[in-house]
Amino acid sequence: MSHRNVRILVAIVVAVVAVFLVNPVAAQSAKAGAKPAAKAWTPPRAADGHADLSGVWSHNAATPFERPKELEGREFLTDQEVQNLKRNAAELFNGDTDAAFGDSVFLAALRKKDSFTSTDTTGNYNHFWLVDREFDNRTSLITDPKDGRLPPLTENAKQRQAAAGERRKLHPYDGPEDLGLSLRCITGSVPMMGAGYNNYYQIVQSPTYVAINMEMRHDTRVIPIGDRPHLTSDVHQWLGDPRGRWEGDTLVVESTNFRGGPGEGRNGMSANGRVTEKFTRVNPNTLKYEVTVNDPETYTEPWTATLFMKQSKDQIYEYACHEGNEAMTGTLNGERVKESRAGSGKPSSK
Repeated sequence: MSHRNVRILVAIVVAVVAVFLVNPVAAQSAKAGAKPAAKAWTPPRAADGHADLSGVWSHNAATPFERPKELEGREFLTDQEVQNLKRNAAELFNGDTDAAFGDSVFLAALRKKDSFTSTDTTGNYNHFWLVDREFDNRTSLITDPKDGRLPPLTENAKQRQAAAGERRKLHPYDGPEDLGLSLRCITGSVPMMGAGYNNYYQIVQSPTYVAINMEMRHDTRVIPIGDRPHLTSDVHQWLGDPRGRWEGDTLVVESTNFRGGPGEGRNGMSANGRVTEKFTRVNPNTLKYEVTVNDPETYTEPWTATLFMKQSKDQIYEYACHEGNEAMTGTLNGERVKESRAGSGKPSSK
């Protein structure tokens, strides 16, 4: 080899070594075949510079609210298990079965039998009319406590529920007020935790207000942005009294002044409960909705759940449900017939 070629070779080696010494991270990445880090996504901006959360968002996840006992201790499923759930659900809910609501879709796919039959044997309809549910690796919407289940009720809450249960047993349908809010078409619920059945939300925002149109029960939540004080403690509302603020690109909404009630589970807050909701757009098509319920009169500790809503191109149509509709009339008239038959000694249908 000539002296010239040797000099060229030495120069090349020195240059390569210098590159690796100056940029050891790049050298390690090249050695490991690693891909460059993805650039962080930045949400679009509204006119006031805050993250733009506007649009229609849906929540049709099949993930159960609480972690099933069969999956105790498991926060996530494997990809293969998710595929098995999808296959089971496709077989069970092929359009010819009873409609399945809430957590029953996930649980039916998890505990697969030959077919699905709803426990609601009166007035049920076909699953054909419901939107398809989306499966992912999560085993519960509840993220805290870590067991994925609601914390225990306080003794006070247990007594409230027992009294309400006894009242329903002795006076099931004395009047309209004895029917649930949903049957009366009065209002939806906060937190916004439903899935798969009229769970679409349209967000409209301005610098001073954010409005959330909830498809279920035709409610629109109007949320003031800023430091406006809450209502006085003697004023209570079904959906609470919300106040919003921005923390970076996250809209934080604190709601107090709930009416309270004896309901079970996540809808049974006392009048002193507080709900904190966080709305964060994590990518072009996903809105993270994280909600924490802090109600010492009902739960022994706070709990948190996380939903991932998907952007939808659909518009929200009227939810044609109103108090005094045929369901209420039929329910109350049916109870009066049962009472009449019981008073006359005739057998009453159940």
